[in-house]
Amino acid sequence: MSTAILVAALTAAVVTDARRVTGSPEQTGRAYLDAWAGANQTQMRDLVASPPADFLEVHRRLSSDLQILSIKLTAGAVVRRGEDAADMSFDGVRQVGELGQWRFSSVLHLAVRDGAWKVVWTPQTLMPGIGSDERLRLSKITVPGTELLTREGKPLPHDSGADAYFKELAGRIDDLEKRPATGWAIEAVSAKTGGARRLIVFRHAMDRSFRTTLDWWTQAAAARALDGAGAPAALVAVRPSTGEVLAVADRLPGQGAFYTPAPPGPAFEIVTAAALLRDRLAPGARVGCPASYTVPKGPTFGNAGDQDHGTVTVRRAFALSCDTSFTRLAAERLKDGGLRREAAGFGFGGKLKSGLGGVCGSIRAAGDPGELAADAIGGNSVRATPLCMASVAAAVQNGAWRPPRLMSERAVARLESGGLPKPKKLPAPVAVSLRTMMSAVVTGGTAASAGLPAGTAGKTGTARSASGGEHAWFVGYQGDLAFAVFVEGGGSGADAAAPIAARFLGAL
Repeated sequence: MSTAILVAALTAAVVTDARRVTGSPEQTGRAYLDAWAGANQTQMRDLVASPPADFLEVHRRLSSDLQILSIKLTAGAVVRRGEDAADMSFDGVRQVGELGQWRFSSVLHLAVRDGAWKVVWTPQTLMPGIGSDERLRLSKITVPGTELLTREGKPLPHDSGADAYFKELAGRIDDLEKRPATGWAIEAVSAKTGGARRLIVFRHAMDRSFRTTLDWWTQAAAARALDGAGAPAALVAVRPSTGEVLAVADRLPGQGAFYTPAPPGPAFEIVTAAALLRDRLAPGARVGCPASYTVPKGPTFGNAGDQDHGTVTVRRAFALSCDTSFTRLAAERLKDGGLRREAAGFGFGGKLKSGLGGVCGSIRAAGDPGELAADAIGGNSVRATPLCMASVAAAVQNGAWRPPRLMSERAVARLESGGLPKPKKLPAPVAVSLRTMMSAVVTGGTAASAGLPAGTAGKTGTARSASGGEHAWFVGYQGDLAFAVFVEGGGSGADAAAPIAARFLGAL
């Protein structure tokens, strides 16, 4: 046989073999989606390779159980997986009764079977993300009748970290008004455990809506600043002039930003410094900042990294977070309960009335100078929430501590019993000195390398946790905006918390 005849024969064989495969993956995929959208389940089955015996029943049951009125399907790109296999992505929109639309995305797996392109069907094709032991159902549920919005009248930003707070606050309002609403949910129910998980919730129009104090842009900036935290964290922002909470991005367990106090470490030295300034200690007074200090007949305290800064001003000791300076000053000058009284002026020891309650912080009476020294640097008995520490920074900026709140004063008064706490003023000289000290932390102290924008003042804190690790804090303010950043188990406040504050402020 000549070479030309051989080539011709081989070409004819290839063409003959190609003709044995009917259609293309694109044609089969689009035909299947068209049949599905047209509720032509028999045609769908004909396009499926080895359809299960209950193929028609599965589709009919889903439409009946969930009251599916119609479905729209949009084909995506086809990706070849060799000569005999391909995938076609697609998007779907189901109209669930009169409740609304249910959007989903899935993939058609296609393969050559018996000389034709067919759909390789699994239950995941019909409903992605549903386990083999799960069945879908439409359930009647109780949902809040109150819609909470930001101060601009907008819903919360995506993945804001404040959703749990909105849900709880809406529930409180519903309880007060005695007007919960009814909604519907599509749930996936496990045949093995009986447990149900909600896939989508449909609700009727809200009976009413309320605007909170949260600012949409501030909330979005706070949430995104936490994205790279690498550990459970929270960021709370407060307006010093009013006490309004502008943002609460909380990724701690159990809404910890409001309800779970933790040791604040040297961030609490703001309060300690206020007590010392009230005791007439000048910011320019010279104090020792040795690597370690031992309280007479008490414990020994040390600076981070065993740093010895010699003799410095009180302002410089504050900026460098000289724990040895503040433990000694507290042990020598605040023996009459002055630290606890000062803390009370910053909200410690009282209940917050934000509309959702909340905890500020606590400090017990010190049993001896050693305990007092440990309290002075935010250890021993001192505990504070991020909400509390944000209000501490706000008090310094404004010159008066105001109770933080999530709603208008009138709305909070309806939700909280006993009336709102009154603002507590700081002596003007104390407030002025604290501002210069907190500014020094950013311009030449422990937060100098964090990339904070000009005009920011603050205080870092690295606090020993109950588990032996270290929590990271940075609290501060810029203009009429005060904030607290807390990273649970994050380590150094300067390294873990202050950069988050820089990202937050930089996004505003």
